[in-house]
Amino acid sequence: MPTKWCRVFPGLPEEVAHARHFVTALLADRGPVEDAVLVVSELATNAVRHTLSGSAGGRFFVIVCLEDDHVRIEVVDQGSELVPHLCHAADREEGGHGLRLLAAFAKNWGYTIWPDGRSVWAELVRASA
Repeated sequence: MPTKWCRVFPGLPEEVAHARHFVTALLADRGPVEDAVLVVSELATNAVRHTLSGSAGGRFFVIVCLEDDHVRIEVVDQGSELVPHLCHAADREEGGHGLRLLAAFAKNWGYTIWPDGRSVWAELVRASA
């Protein structure tokens, strides 16, 4: 049976560091900590920069689900008109590397659109798998 944790963070740029610490504390000796921290950092940063989560009073959720063979990191934001997608090199000015980086080393990733937001997730293989 999977083990799942969830925490809400204010939609402020400095809260991305708190999300990284949350994941680090949960996965110490349990999973791919460095990769999971990178994933949550990219997804939380995107939530704060590109969605309503970064607006006044906004928030985002971090969900960590530990399975036998993988860990799933999910960030739930308050949505925007943009749909998460991989940027092409020519389309990037500053940034734009997050989802491309995530897609390169995640077992799987994707997103779900909800009526009042969306979730973006990545699954990482556990070393013991």
